[in-house]
Amino acid sequence: MAHVIMTKTSGSADELEGAIKRRAHDFLYSVQDDEPAASTLIEEVPGATDERVRLGRIGLGHSAILFYVAPAGGEGSYVYMGAWPDATAAELAPRAGLKVNPVNGVLELIIADTEEPAPTQQPKPAVKPGYLADLGFTTTQLTDDLGLDAKLAERVLAASDDHVINEIAAEIDGWQGDAVLELACGTSIDEIRAKLRLTENPVDPTLGEDEQILQALEHPASKIRFAYIGDNTEELRRVIEGGSFAAWRTFLHPEQRAYAEKRYNGAFRLSGGAGTGKTVVALHRARNLWRRNPNARVVLTTFNRTLARQLQADLEALDPGVQIASKPGEVGIYIDGVDKLASDVLARAGDLAPIFATVLGSATSLPPRRTDTGKVWREITRTVETDLDSRLVTPGFLESEYTAVVLANKVTTVAEYAKVARAGRGVRLNRAQRIAVWKLMEAFRRRSRMDGTVSFPEVLALAAEYLRQRSAAGEFIADHVIIDEAQDLHATHWAMLRALVAEGPDDLFIAEDSHQRIFGQPVVLGRLGVKIVGRSRRLTLNYRTTAQNLRFAIDILSGGEYHDLEEAEESTHGYRSARTGPEPMLLACDSLAAELEQVAGRVRQWLDGGEEPSNIALLTRGKNDRSQFVRALGERGIEARVLDDNPAGPGHVQVLTMHRSKGMEFAKVILAGVDDAHVPAKSVLNEAPEEERGEAELRERSLLYVAASRARDQLVVTWNGRRSELLANT
Repeated sequence: MAHVIMTKTSGSADELEGAIKRRAHDFLYSVQDDEPAASTLIEEVPGATDERVRLGRIGLGHSAILFYVAPAGGEGSYVYMGAWPDATAAELAPRAGLKVNPVNGVLELIIADTEEPAPTQQPKPAVKPGYLADLGFTTTQLTDDLGLDAKLAERVLAASDDHVINEIAAEIDGWQGDAVLELACGTSIDEIRAKLRLTENPVDPTLGEDEQILQALEHPASKIRFAYIGDNTEELRRVIEGGSFAAWRTFLHPEQRAYAEKRYNGAFRLSGGAGTGKTVVALHRARNLWRRNPNARVVLTTFNRTLARQLQADLEALDPGVQIASKPGEVGIYIDGVDKLASDVLARAGDLAPIFATVLGSATSLPPRRTDTGKVWREITRTVETDLDSRLVTPGFLESEYTAVVLANKVTTVAEYAKVARAGRGVRLNRAQRIAVWKLMEAFRRRSRMDGTVSFPEVLALAAEYLRQRSAAGEFIADHVIIDEAQDLHATHWAMLRALVAEGPDDLFIAEDSHQRIFGQPVVLGRLGVKIVGRSRRLTLNYRTTAQNLRFAIDILSGGEYHDLEEAEESTHGYRSARTGPEPMLLACDSLAAELEQVAGRVRQWLDGGEEPSNIALLTRGKNDRSQFVRALGERGIEARVLDDNPAGPGHVQVLTMHRSKGMEFAKVILAGVDDAHVPAKSVLNEAPEEERGEAELRERSLLYVAASRARDQLVVTWNGRRSELLANT
């Protein structure tokens, strides 16, 4: 039986049509399962640069390019480079080769140049120093210290600016493309070597070439481009036929792999911009922790159930054999939104009366109904008399105060509230104001007792107290907790999450991007009992969004000051993309009717060009605008569907709010209605107390950043009237 090693190569399998993909799978399956029979379809390539190269006839006018690696006394392996039309494959194969980088031991795929060499008598033109030379980089550093190809080193040293270097990097597969992107950011050679783990050379130079190639496959940087499939035919099928997640699943960046595999002595925080792979790292880490100990109880949670369902689907695609737990506390990986997690935790409790008394000040033995109590807050602000400033008598302020201060501190009396610390709250309250606010809090609790309901934050606080009581006896219901989209969680979320698992090795793994915080107030983990103590790292390489779209999205953020969950300043410095594409298109319209026409025309153009409708998304600030654009598209013969709690489906253009787009991605994205009347939302800013208006503006800026970063390939922004002030720097 031969083993198969997959290669991530631009221009091959990702673009194959379904029928050819199936032929490629059948061909490689036969290589794995019945090599003698498959050998009749495999032929050597006379005059090839690398004698290992082979052509495999897979049919339908296509051929696979492979390399046969046969160590002395061992089973042979086929490195699958990809499949192309027969003529293209026949032209590429003689120039293709495998080589172990002599500087760092990384396995590389080489395509020899077809250009004729310049006559030896002609002197080589001097390379004009460019952007990198100005930063102090030299050819010797790039080639002898880092291991870049000499011609590539010349190109990047001659590049005039970081944008040109970024375009060069987008052409280069594998670790060298990532290294060039780092150079464009001014990252030092030593830092690049550390990020790509280029100091970990597994190759024994005394062995034969084939043995060295197989050893080089174990290099973390080799795994950016090569994945050893072995005899796992199911994994082989998924890699060939999989969608965009397949590449993330199989080919991890060395830095991502390190965070997914490393053991930590306590809570660890991984931050990074949109598209940098935080979620993929979290998924790999959950799988790795369970594989390391099949009896482990792992909790994988995120902001809401919609995102959690996607996490479970991706985890099962990553490893179909993974054990999914149905309840927290069971062996396996429990996956759900953090509010549902709290409900499931509370369902384990027996007598609820002591927990209710501690948290809410009144005991009950009846299981409460969980509900969104926004209507209750609105009714109280209308009916309870108070002399408070009108900006303090809003559902938003009261809900936030109740969650962050009252529930987080288990306040049950006016005396406790009058003296409790309110760290992190923007609005200061004197004693008289606190007494007035407490009157509204009491009214809310009184109404909830009458209705037999509890709010979602109350469920979280109750679940946290139940877990705290268990922890006092040394009992915990999880061994590891992994949190994605952590920037949007509030104080009672963190109280419950901290109480789920004992402090210790690999207890909490937190993935967050404070630039994407679009709900609630900021929190500081140290104040909530989550001790990071230097165990914090940041991802900066974007795999989803093109460099052009990434620059546009980052420019949206440039007007605000952000802080992460450890209260440090959050920066976009070093963010860069591994891909390039067209510049974002900004379309100013004279009227709403003209904007509707522009949007429909752009969508029609993409559809006529062959784009699958579900790969196109139209994002709006509010639900009313969303419905308006759905109707407009339908009236113009374009099938469009509102995406709310339902999953995205094929055959329809997806129309959704910017909030709903969180955690999603689409090939083509239109941001519609980005005018000064809608973005930022005036209603949100007007309801915020003056002291919290800055935070509200940051959330609006973050929301537009989230929306803009959903586009993989092409981004269009439209408005009528005056463009949004948040576009001032774009």
